[in-house]
Amino acid sequence: MPDMTTTSDNPPYAIDVDHVTMVFNMASESLTNLKEYAIKLVRRELFFKEFRALKDISFRIRRGEIVGLVGTNGSGKSTMLKIIAGVLEPSRGSCTVRGNIAPLIELGAGFDPELTARENIYLNGALLGYTRQFIDDNLQDIIDFAELHDFMDMPLKNFSSGMVARIAFAIATVTEPDILIVDETLSVGDVFFQEKCERRIRQLIDSGDVTVLFVSHDIEQVERICQRAIWIEKGDLRMDGPVAEVCEAYRAQSR
Repeated sequence: MPDMTTTSDNPPYAIDVDHVTMVFNMASESLTNLKEYAIKLVRRELFFKEFRALKDISFRIRRGEIVGLVGTNGSGKSTMLKIIAGVLEPSRGSCTVRGNIAPLIELGAGFDPELTARENIYLNGALLGYTRQFIDDNLQDIIDFAELHDFMDMPLKNFSSGMVARIAFAIATVTEPDILIVDETLSVGDVFFQEKCERRIRQLIDSGDVTVLFVSHDIEQVERICQRAIWIEKGDLRMDGPVAEVCEAYRAQSR
């Protein structure tokens, strides 16, 4: 999890994406097993083709900005978020992050399905940089927000994706991060919990100190929460500007 100290001149940008390109090498043919892969590799019969998930993308996000990232499935949004979160290293270009990140990118990442919900709170909290004492002090707040009081000693493998989302969101937002990354988390679970998560995000936004990068296929939700939107399509930066203008252009492409 990136946690970079602000330089002495106190730059206003929490996230600085500079000419980022991400290239994945994909096998040019489908192989059914590891033996077949090894044989072709030894015989030098294995060929790869490049897939450019992101193509020379640059943008900056100021501290305290609430920015929506929009685009169709496979457009490169999740790849961009993983680079910002430090999960992936770009093939070219750089991404500078100033501050600690609470990433809600892939539900279930950082959880062990064999452990109980209670044990996973400590595990995931440690991955986010929380001390055991901090989790001890805030455990009840996490449980209360997740509304899973009767399930805390049940193995996580028995939980639905919505229940996992509740725990992940409660852990990530129990304290005020510098940067909150939310990727489709609010699309999982019941509408009442989605509204509760929106209220928590709104509280963080109202503090004025938290930078939020928000991804959702619900364009109305992006318009409701964000001030600015960045539209990535097929790896290209299509548009960056006020949320209403970008979302209207995004809607227009599907008409």
